[in-house]
Amino acid sequence: MFNNNSIPISLSDDDSDDVAGKTKPRVRRKRKKPRGKNELAQRFLRELLRWWPVLLFLPFAVLLVFEASRIGRRPILPVDSERNSHRKTGPALESKSEGNLNRLDPLTRMVGGVRERCLKLLPPEELQHLDIPKGKETANPIKRVVYISENDTPYVQGNITISQQHTEATRFNLFTGNQTLEQREKSYKVRETAVVHCGFYSENGGFKISDEDKKFLQTCQVAVSTCAFGGGDDLYQPIGMSEASLRKVCYVAFWDEITVAAQEAEGRRIGENQYIGKWRIVVVKNLPFKDQRLNGKIPKMLSHRLFPQARYSIWVDSKSQFRRDPLGVLEALLWRSNAVLAISEHGARSSVYDEAKAVVKKNKATPEEVEVQLRQYRHDGLPEDKRFNGKKALAEASVLAREHTPLTNLFTCLWFNEVVRFTSRDQLSFPYVLWRLKVLKNINMFPVCTRKDLVNSMGHIRKAKPLTS
Repeated sequence: MFNNNSIPISLSDDDSDDVAGKTKPRVRRKRKKPRGKNELAQRFLRELLRWWPVLLFLPFAVLLVFEASRIGRRPILPVDSERNSHRKTGPALESKSEGNLNRLDPLTRMVGGVRERCLKLLPPEELQHLDIPKGKETANPIKRVVYISENDTPYVQGNITISQQHTEATRFNLFTGNQTLEQREKSYKVRETAVVHCGFYSENGGFKISDEDKKFLQTCQVAVSTCAFGGGDDLYQPIGMSEASLRKVCYVAFWDEITVAAQEAEGRRIGENQYIGKWRIVVVKNLPFKDQRLNGKIPKMLSHRLFPQARYSIWVDSKSQFRRDPLGVLEALLWRSNAVLAISEHGARSSVYDEAKAVVKKNKATPEEVEVQLRQYRHDGLPEDKRFNGKKALAEASVLAREHTPLTNLFTCLWFNEVVRFTSRDQLSFPYVLWRLKVLKNINMFPVCTRKDLVNSMGHIRKAKPLTS
């Protein structure tokens, strides 16, 4: 018997067997074998199927955060912008400051699997010491260009019948001179001394500039220029230049009196020194054409006539803000490749005939005037090739950099005559002049992303007012 305080002892099965005098054999548990590669792969696949939505969304989230932080960063200007603090800004300009205005971030592109800058400028420390190269003799077939004026009676007479026919159909006037088809054909002949119409034909032809402004323009060795006629666009201050470029480069904006009034209404008044910020404002009176787009071709294409002592010029359309160092741009686009003219390839098309269809479709010119131009070009034998002289035929000319040589001066004179004779859409006439003047080969047709790196595109603000008389 056990008393109540005794502790009962329980026996396990093994013990009970021993007690019974029986020995039960022990069963050894099998050790788990290590998981094989197949099992690990299956587990990885199950986890991948489970989390694939998160993995798919993660790169987009990272990219979104990166773009938001990049847009939010404010650019640091190489030149202190406080110099322009006296310049008043209107509400239209202030609204753009949150968009493209004053952006300096470089554009990049993929080349051979490697991302590189669209515009490869020299480092800032080298730009500070960059200088204009000394002129050198080149094997140029054209040594001199003579511009036809009203005093050149042999050229004025020409073929009277053809001259009268085309006066009605085109916009020849006392500024351009009345170029006949015979004179047009002769102007493409390559001679050591070229003779060509190139605007400024008569003293009474218009595009009048004050003597004070003429003296200033004669001092420029390198010029960055733009224009706004008819009050169409605002003036955007250039950015991104070095101190050296500020000392060596002229920034000139050509305005008419309509633009002066429009800008004064926005609070931008020309200072007593004729400047607004970095731009020297040159007011032009008595514009020669009713079409303001055609008036704009004068400073764009005839910069060698407006800056007679300049060796280089850069043209920027009024809808854009120039945002790079001008000497650095000349080094990258001209000096480095030994080019004399640099212009952007067209981003959408390659053929002048395709461009003509787009011009009509977008109502940039009437079908009749485009057909007159194309008929003449077909008659002259302009091919439908996508490339001329190894270059892409079609250009986008909102930015134009060039050296002022007899050959490039002749080229832009011929180009100007074409936009006067036919439509003012210079994309249509550029391939034709390039094809006719085959001796001009060292052209840098740079890609679209380089053009976008050169400027901040703001778009046209308002429609330019045409001249009424």
